[in-house]
Amino acid sequence: MSNKFSRLFFIFLGILFVLNLIQGSVTELLYDEAYYWYYAQDLSWGYFDHPPMVAFLIWLSSLVFDGEMGVRFMSCVLGIGTVSILWLLIEDPKKKQYIPHFFLLLFSMTLFNAYGFLTLPDTPLLFFTALFLLVYKRFISNPTWPKALVLGLVMACLMYSKYHAVLVILFTLLSNISLLKNKYAWVAVLCSLACYSPHFLWLYQNDFVSLEYHISERPNQPYSFSGFTLGYLLNLLVNFGLLFPWFYYALFTAKPKDKFTKALVYVTFGVILFFFLSTFHRRSQAQWVIVICIPMAILAYQLLLDNAKARKWMFGLSIASLVLLCYARAWLVYQPLLPKIFETHGTENWVHTLNRKVENVPVVFENSYRTSSMYHFYSGEPSFSLNNIFYRRNQYSIDASEAKIQGKRIAYVTKYADSGDFYFYYPDGTKMFVKYKDNFKSYRRLKGFFDQNQVKRNKAPQLLKVYNPYAEKIPLDQLVFRLAFLNAYKQIQETQTITIQPVEENTLVLKPRDTTEFSFRLPAHKTKKPQFVKFSISEFGLPTGINSPSIPLD
Repeated sequence: MSNKFSRLFFIFLGILFVLNLIQGSVTELLYDEAYYWYYAQDLSWGYFDHPPMVAFLIWLSSLVFDGEMGVRFMSCVLGIGTVSILWLLIEDPKKKQYIPHFFLLLFSMTLFNAYGFLTLPDTPLLFFTALFLLVYKRFISNPTWPKALVLGLVMACLMYSKYHAVLVILFTLLSNISLLKNKYAWVAVLCSLACYSPHFLWLYQNDFVSLEYHISERPNQPYSFSGFTLGYLLNLLVNFGLLFPWFYYALFTAKPKDKFTKALVYVTFGVILFFFLSTFHRRSQAQWVIVICIPMAILAYQLLLDNAKARKWMFGLSIASLVLLCYARAWLVYQPLLPKIFETHGTENWVHTLNRKVENVPVVFENSYRTSSMYHFYSGEPSFSLNNIFYRRNQYSIDASEAKIQGKRIAYVTKYADSGDFYFYYPDGTKMFVKYKDNFKSYRRLKGFFDQNQVKRNKAPQLLKVYNPYAEKIPLDQLVFRLAFLNAYKQIQETQTITIQPVEENTLVLKPRDTTEFSFRLPAHKTKKPQFVKFSISEFGLPTGINSPSIPLD
């Protein structure tokens, strides 16, 4: 251990760990963190938006701590683990002379630092990317059965973190195509697939809902150079803060002399190119390329070690980055430091205000899985997100949360109303109305299917199948059937009521756990040349739901 790490390294690592523990315990949760905490309340092999690693980490954290640290403790542990693995990946003997430079370099990467204490899918993604590269480096130097099994296990953990992880594995393979002839590499692949098979099974059992959402149903917009491509290019710079010129200089001047360095370059360029091309189809997010921070940090630190002039500039800019980042981290806790309200400001206050007013009545939020899970976390009371046709499906659409509020008196929270029994404000000033509803019932899990998964544009009768997954009969006279018309970008343009006729005469209910067939005619619409439709049901006067994916109009 002493040959790999020095006392000074452990001092800096300990300071970083304590800083992240303090930060994680005094900073209110992000809305996404609350959503992933909600995942962890019911451990599973998969969730609507992501694989299960983030939920598992939160569950582990909750075994040790309560509150925010009960969500973030394992992220703090993985954060210093990622830093330690990066140190091991750099074998230059000069590195022990520049330990402060190493930590300053890492501290200059904005999102990389945030994932040192925030619990998001990217946190384990960074850790397992670093671990994968470490195991891969040792594997290619001397492949053996044990190393192959470890490599396969790490690849599975990588994929359990986030689906983007497949890019790390793919571009590593492309950098060393001879692996296809290596029997140990195939052992690693088989081991990885075996370990990942529970998630494959979960996807199958849930109609591949995660893949459908990310590939097909994720919101799209018409292409905008400034919003899509230029925004993506700016994110590539923002990820590396003030040191971005040196990070990219290190990448573009890197001359791979071995298979490992070649993998670093391939993974970085491959991920950048992949998401660059995707910007011509959809808007990207800054964290989508976060995995390149691992290989880029190695290349940039090697530049710092080899180039005295670069080292001088990088050290100075790192100090400036440190000051700015510390100020930003303080602002996450104390909002007056900047004239902007963020997710971590004032959440506890509105939750406790709402909770005091509704007392023990369950709360249902319209179109907000984020606020629903945040309310659940800070109040300790279960809640539900009622999603309508103008929103998107999420974990509340597929789990058992709906059943917990059926038949109860609930407090319905919405920003779309102009009146209610009372109202409150979110920290950003959004006015939320609350209305009590007695004997609440919703059937958001009803599913609509069309013949051959398409709808004809003509006015002839067409077949609609509705599956009722509930254990009770649902009266048809309590339901309103509608179609939403979407443009080529799957944006809803209008909704129209459709008149349905049961194929089987005298059908008055949707039978439990059964499919009922109806005939209908495409209603008149104002949308010019709609490309898709969505089937929707309104039950008991509630806003119309999401009861099918986007279906092509033929």
